[in-house]
Amino acid sequence: MTTTAEATTLRPIDGDAREALFTSARTINTFADTPVTDQELTDIWELARWAPTAANFQPLRVRYVRSPEGQQKLASFMSEGNQEKTAAAPAVAILSADHGFFEHLPTILPFRAELKDVFAANPEMAAAAATNNSWLQAGYFILAVRALGLAAGPMGGFDAAAIDAEFLDEGRHTVMVVNIGHPGEGAWRDRLPRLDHSDVIDWA
Repeated sequence: MTTTAEATTLRPIDGDAREALFTSARTINTFADTPVTDQELTDIWELARWAPTAANFQPLRVRYVRSPEGQQKLASFMSEGNQEKTAAAPAVAILSADHGFFEHLPTILPFRAELKDVFAANPEMAAAAATNNSWLQAGYFILAVRALGLAAGPMGGFDAAAIDAEFLDEGRHTVMVVNIGHPGEGAWRDRLPRLDHSDVIDWA
């Protein structure tokens, strides 16, 4: 891995990589029978973990659901339009926010280790930091899925309390469910329009 001191020149990624991550990639709706390996699922995090969070908080936690029983149970907590996709995906990731992320701060933010006690004394502040940064990391997670030649189907539309109770450790709450696999027949819907730069960008 290139260190900060060595990274004197930044290079843009090529057109194929931009298409894979952004311009051609779309949410997947059906899946081929091609399996997704444990190594591929591990590699997703190996990419996503390097992207920035506020003060390196890293509150996102990933629970992979792969067994038929687990996926059927998870599907039962999804909204009706998401149930079939969740049950059929080769792997499903539950992305959650860990409200106790600050326990790791002495390791991942050693020069501000005292923040562990600050967050421990202020649960509302910890919850807000966990949620906001987990959403940020969820975006990185989707891009990491795509970077590895897999397709992602990120979904809202679920009973978060039920998923939390069934699948997650105490102190974590679900922010997103992501189906992962290879595209099957009719996997892609037509791309919906995106806002133009004139609708989004202004200059000061």
